[in-house]
Amino acid sequence: MAQEHFDRLSAIDVSFLAQEDESAHMHVGGVAVFEGPPPPFEDFLDLIRGRLHLVPRYRQRLGFPPLNSARPVWVDDPDFNVLYHVRQTALPSPGDQRQLLRLVSRVFSQQLDRDRPLWEMWMVEGLEDNRWALLSKTHHALIDGVSGVDLATVLFDLSPEGTDVKHPDEPWEPARAPGTTTLVASSMLSATRTALESARSLVSTVTNPQFAFDGIKDGIQGLAEFAWAGANPSPDNPLNVPIGPHRHFRVVKANLADFKAIKNSLGGTVNDAVLAVVSGALRTWLISRGMRTEGLELKAEVPVSVRSEHEHHQLGNRITAMSAPLPIYIEDPEARMAVVRKSMDDLKSSKQALGAEVIAGAMDFAAPTILAQASRLNFSTRFFNLIVTNVPGPQFPLYVEGRRLLEIYPVAFLPNNHALAIAIMSYDGELNFGLLGDYDALHDIDVLADGLRDSIDELLAISAAASAAEAETV
Repeated sequence: MAQEHFDRLSAIDVSFLAQEDESAHMHVGGVAVFEGPPPPFEDFLDLIRGRLHLVPRYRQRLGFPPLNSARPVWVDDPDFNVLYHVRQTALPSPGDQRQLLRLVSRVFSQQLDRDRPLWEMWMVEGLEDNRWALLSKTHHALIDGVSGVDLATVLFDLSPEGTDVKHPDEPWEPARAPGTTTLVASSMLSATRTALESARSLVSTVTNPQFAFDGIKDGIQGLAEFAWAGANPSPDNPLNVPIGPHRHFRVVKANLADFKAIKNSLGGTVNDAVLAVVSGALRTWLISRGMRTEGLELKAEVPVSVRSEHEHHQLGNRITAMSAPLPIYIEDPEARMAVVRKSMDDLKSSKQALGAEVIAGAMDFAAPTILAQASRLNFSTRFFNLIVTNVPGPQFPLYVEGRRLLEIYPVAFLPNNHALAIAIMSYDGELNFGLLGDYDALHDIDVLADGLRDSIDELLAISAAASAAEAETV
């Protein structure tokens, strides 16, 4: 994989650093539950040590040029110690799901240390029914959700017997840490490369004007549609309030087959069904707070991968986003699903995602101080009220040290003034939801979790009735 010492962070990667403060933590991760018994901790450490060469970025930390003159770079950590990043803990036996989720909430309430590689992994023992868990936590500057699924191949095996991973011939030696002079020279080189890229773009425009014109036209249209998406901000609501550093985490377990049955019966895609379910749960939650929902439509930021096929298995962020409507005002679940389906069809035929990508591309040419300000605009409540991200996972069993992965729940992040993020991941026939909420603003997060379950059951009952009626007419 192309992960070298002294690689420069992309503008999107830096935007996640710029957004982070004492309340908004820009790390993501997951909770994986395995059949037991857990492997000996030293064996697990050896597994990690034996595969770190497959993800060099995991032994690299941030290097900052003087005076914030250029984007940071990734540099080998001369003091890397796997024991700092891989930790062992246990729940009071027998540990139930509620205890596990409290631990996840505490772990994800703490920022990662920027003086070290930006990741942690917690091995959790003591779960009931002879199970154990892994908590993974990685800064969003290092990895996006889609490439995160690719990285599972580093740790997970396809069979209980394991995978024969070839170890490097020589032990890892960190590259020499860059001094101030090197970082200053790197900043100058970065500026030169930016100028060269601009020159190449100009030459391309001159030599192929029609192609360039088509690209510019699409980009301008995309920018207009992206701007229009933020022109009509949603009304005040309990989701967009100041947040603190502490978190609640809840999970909802569902079946992928149920969502496929819903979309097969009512039309649309699995993601449309997910957004309809989220809309129904938010409606239930808002009503429980005494809020009127007539005419209320919230906006979900739906991340979209723009990673090309040849970029798979690379770290860093290649994502853009669309602002998807959540029709809270619709009471009937089937009608709500129809509106979501139509809205998403319209979005896919629009150039809104392209507009977001144009902005992200332009940020690559921005000075770091300008980039930091632009990143705040990207997370503005004018554009979206909450993150809803759906990550496709493998539809076959995975193993660690011969123990089968039973279920996995993703953990997203909360930008400032966003009290809720919902991440969804499919794995081996399941489609599981991870709800991350601000501890104070979302004290009633259990109402949301229950609302998700009820919303799934409602759509499933409607789709079953529709399928039965269709069968009777055949």
